[in-house]
Amino acid sequence: MPDNNPRFVSRLTRKTLALILAGGRGSRLMHLTAWRAKPAVPFGGKFRIVDFPLSNCINSGIRRIAVLTQYKAHSLILHIQKGWGFLRGEFGEFIELWPAQQRVADTSWYAGTADAVFQNIDIIRNHAPDYVLILAGDHVYKMDYGAMIARHVESGADLTVGCIEVERRRASEFGVIGVDEEQNVVAFKEKAKEPPTLPGRPDTCLASMGIYVFNRAFLFEQLFKDADTPDSSHDFGKDIIPSLIGRYRVLAYPFLDVRSGGQAYWRDVGTVDAFWEANLELIGVTPPFNLYDDSWPIWTYQEQLPPAKFVFDDEDRRGMAVDSMVSGGCIISGATVRHSLLFSNVRVNSFSYVQDSVILPDVQVARNCEIRNAVIDRYCNIKEGSRIGLDQEEDRKAGFHVTAAGVTLVTPDMLGQHINYVR
Repeated sequence: MPDNNPRFVSRLTRKTLALILAGGRGSRLMHLTAWRAKPAVPFGGKFRIVDFPLSNCINSGIRRIAVLTQYKAHSLILHIQKGWGFLRGEFGEFIELWPAQQRVADTSWYAGTADAVFQNIDIIRNHAPDYVLILAGDHVYKMDYGAMIARHVESGADLTVGCIEVERRRASEFGVIGVDEEQNVVAFKEKAKEPPTLPGRPDTCLASMGIYVFNRAFLFEQLFKDADTPDSSHDFGKDIIPSLIGRYRVLAYPFLDVRSGGQAYWRDVGTVDAFWEANLELIGVTPPFNLYDDSWPIWTYQEQLPPAKFVFDDEDRRGMAVDSMVSGGCIISGATVRHSLLFSNVRVNSFSYVQDSVILPDVQVARNCEIRNAVIDRYCNIKEGSRIGLDQEEDRKAGFHVTAAGVTLVTPDMLGQHINYVR
């Protein structure tokens, strides 16, 4: 089959322009996105969420990439400028930052995902790709886009939509796709109470990943039609895809694990609970998402930091981390960390105890603190004797955010520590 031929795939990826939609507010992450866009939120000890679709592009052989920004994008822009400047322009490779510029309408910012692409249509035309790969910038997964593009071309589809399998009871959280036996899309419903299910599998649905492959000319045609539709919300999932079903060839591309044939790892870390859970999944003996995969590295801005250090070995004052991930620059000084993930430059001081928690970069935990079931945002300075995550009512009284699952979120603003740093 042509899609198994590396040269066939590489020719297609060279002709592809990837657009990463990274302008989202991510309001369900609550205070974690008060000062940063969702794709800029730290994840996995040393990365940011946007690193995952960017790394997927590089590992898939796609070296023409644009990142579309809008909401509080400064930290996202700095991260990409610092960590993603290694492509060579003389070889036609690039990662461009496309901030919202009101290029089409003088008075409006991006109204939806389709409008974000439409407002940059002149730049896309100038790059002259054969195929346009549209990606959400706020999901965590590893995916070879080359295979999806090859399937799109081989099938003669006008549009191909990346999909994951979800249980029917969870399908109302997603845009759900109905397909026939040949994976042709026959229905698309956003967060439907009665979603279409897979043929012969009444308990399973196909959910859109927010990943689309378009032929360039077809994309332009649909964007202009949508822009001229007065009552459109100018969104791919809500407007453009439903309008194509039954009129054009729309193909579903299930995202499956190559080895097992089952559902591959994909996480929308769009809530505090999902963010906490997905980070803690990484520390397992055999995590569902392997960051130690040399064949598919996750690239990022690599800050120059010393190794993590654990000091003191007294019976009641031993610096140790058990069943945890600890990043560079951390110092565990006579404290205990259990089943937690510590980002870079975290210091936990003597007689403190941290368990089942995600501690973002540059956090200081003073002496005699206890932290459980928590997410501590960047630059927090936890004062001596603090108790976080032990009593939900006390956490709420302190001004912290407590989730439905009982995870406590703490940010510098909640502590009265107004940090004037880019995050």
